[in-house]
Amino acid sequence: MARLAGKVACVTASTDGIGFAIAHRLAREGARVVISSRKANNVQTAVDKLKNEKLDIHGTVCHVSKSDDRTRLLNETMEKYGKLDILVSNAAISPVFGNILETQESEWDKIFDVNVKAAFFLIKEAIPYLEKQKNSSIIIVSSIAGYSPFELIGAYSVSKTALLGLTKALVNPCTEKGIRINAIAPGVIKTKFSQALWNNDEAKTSEVIPFHGCAMGRVGTPDECASTVAFLASNDASYITGETIVVGGGMSSHL
Repeated sequence: MARLAGKVACVTASTDGIGFAIAHRLAREGARVVISSRKANNVQTAVDKLKNEKLDIHGTVCHVSKSDDRTRLLNETMEKYGKLDILVSNAAISPVFGNILETQESEWDKIFDVNVKAAFFLIKEAIPYLEKQKNSSIIIVSSIAGYSPFELIGAYSVSKTALLGLTKALVNPCTEKGIRINAIAPGVIKTKFSQALWNNDEAKTSEVIPFHGCAMGRVGTPDECASTVAFLASNDASYITGETIVVGGGMSSHL
């Protein structure tokens, strides 16, 4: 299916895990995709993998918390492909693990700089490019933790709740410019980031990893997140904006 044929997408933090799966899926559906990450070797490895499938990919280094890097990411997208139709804001960090009351101010600032501030200012800077295209779209990657905070990553959870609010706050300004904006909230997904929640003896011997914290009883996959993003980026979702789709296998998702 080439429902994204002719589109240009930019995906942050897209050399591994959910971000890589999103870039892969968008490219398979016909989009030309700019991927990015903080480390040049990770970018090159991901570009090589995707180009081996004859996909149209460009990669660049981008620390999303750095204003100059965000600008360069968008400039490279325009220089390479001449336009931008789809922006996926996926970059996030969680450098602390423990009781939220033990979070240091510097740690809190770092989490919100990357997870919230950088997401907003990247979107803000991308809007002049997105509004020039018909049916352009922004997708923010939040988390199930934004609805039901995880006790040991409290500051991260709060930052993901902020992204749910950011999605809602941007609906009218984006709609006025012909841009749809939505979010996904992944549950427990098989990535390095969530490894502590699912890595056990059963995970080593089974493709389907049991997880008793959701109705479906298993861990999700990055591809299941990616297919949801591809839907939201496509014209199949042309009447959907301001929404967050939970990709969580039935985990509780009520504020």
